[in-house]
Amino acid sequence: MRDMANKVPAVTLAFWIVKTLATTLGETGGDALSMQLNLGYLVSTAIFAAFLVVTLSAQIASTRFSPVLYWLVIVATATVGTTTSDYLDRTVGLGYTVTSAILLAAVIVSLLTWRLVTGSISVSNISTRRQEFFYWLTILFSNTLGTALGDWLADTQGVGFAAGASVFAAGLLLVAALYYWTKLPHTVLFWTAFVLTRPFGATFGDVLTKPVADGGFALSRLMASAVLAGLMVLMILLSGRRAEKSPEAA
Repeated sequence: MRDMANKVPAVTLAFWIVKTLATTLGETGGDALSMQLNLGYLVSTAIFAAFLVVTLSAQIASTRFSPVLYWLVIVATATVGTTTSDYLDRTVGLGYTVTSAILLAAVIVSLLTWRLVTGSISVSNISTRRQEFFYWLTILFSNTLGTALGDWLADTQGVGFAAGASVFAAGLLLVAALYYWTKLPHTVLFWTAFVLTRPFGATFGDVLTKPVADGGFALSRLMASAVLAGLMVLMILLSGRRAEKSPEAA
């Protein structure tokens, strides 16, 4: 179990840019199937869940880090998280507050169990099946939480999508400041930032696609998803070339 290489990317600025693009794509892509193509939340969740099973199986079967597989799984967790959250919020009728509370508890329990079982929740070296299991489970919960939390702030609290995105962006800047200017555990700050990028992406995705009357830019969800996917691919390629030129810095 310990013969695998580290299967996660280095946590650099490029990582956070791609992660933010991926979570925004998760929102626009999830809404594209469930709303624009009118497949509904349950059918869309089933489709994205199948995509997640395929990509995650390939990721787990791999014995080394693959940028393509890694980011495909991230996108898969973000899209299935979007439609699952919307299904719980709207179809089941739990509402944004209850759904957010349940999913936040799931993230915390996942991290605590991970810590109890393995002794660490560090993401600097994910090289065993057990670590990888908890890693992806936590990511799935956090990416599902993000949609509910973003909608809770924008709708339930009446903040709006643009202002909601600004609030989460400010939270990310605060985490960055704590990283550089305090001695708080970096692992805790990482997971805080990881969780916050999701509702930021969710609210920013809504800003791109919601009607102008609702404070959005009224862009097509399919078009926005295509542009975000293209930007992700470009950023991954650029960061990969930089890593090849300067492996120590990477």
